Formats: sequence, structure tokens, C-alpha cells
Amino acid sequence: MIVGGPNERTDYHINPTPEWFYQKKGSMLLKVVDETDAEPKFIDIIINEGDSYLLPGNVPHSPVRFADTVGIVVEQDRPGGENDKIRWYCSHCRQVVHESELQMLDLGTQVKEAILDFENDVEKRTCFHCKTLNYARPQSN
Repeated sequence: MIVGGPNERTDYHINPTPEWFYQKKGSMLLKVVDETDAEPKFIDIIINEGDSYLLPGNVPHSPVRFADTVGIVVEQDRPGGENDKIRWYCSHCRQVVHESELQMLDLGTQVKEAILDFENDVEKRTCFHCKTLNYARPQSN
């Protein structure tokens, strides 16, 4: 799919299959969570114009696209019974706040529905660990 910027989201997508990112115009930021250790590491990966990046399956990631940028993302068909997840981490303590699981049939509408569901439910947005209220879109400081 061809994707342009800007976007404003705080969720992380977890795809059971790899995703290939190619940046056609401008740069993008791919926020990923390395969960190989007991304590997850939040890492920023810059993908510059003309560069590509292969993201392994099951890696939480949040693509940040800036104004006037264009990228291409290639995803595999999901194997039967394999679901995608949309996850939010607490902006304060970095613990998982909420996670939605879905059988990905239409990326555009299903992700939007999951974001709106999170955005409209204060209980889902409140961190169980530290009680911080989280948001579906970045907040100005």
C-alpha cells in the first residue's frame, strides 16, 4: 500500500508476518519495541528517502509519517488463525495499557475503529499500573 503523511497516533501495530517499508519521498520514523529482554526497549528507526527496512513479524511498531512524505508498505497475507494486534503503552511508565486483537481484513477501517474505541473509553486509556490517562493521539506538552 502507498502511505502518505502526516499521521498522529500513539498505538503500536503487531503484525504476525514481516512488513517491508520503502520510503519514496522524505523520511519517516518507525518506533519499535524490542521485547527480547525482560524489560522492553523502545527504539526509533529513521527510514530516509530511498531506503527500505524489513520489520520481522510480531514486533510492535508505530510508523510516524511527516507532512509531504510518501512511503510504500508491503504486508503478507496473514496465515489462517493469525490475528493482528493494536497496542497502547503508557506514556509515563511504558507498561501495556490496552490491546485490541483483530483478524485483519481491511487495514484502513479496522485500525481506525480500534483507535476510536480506545479514544472513547477512559477505562481503556487509564494505566492499571500508574493511573496515567493515555491518549490515542500525541498531546502537546
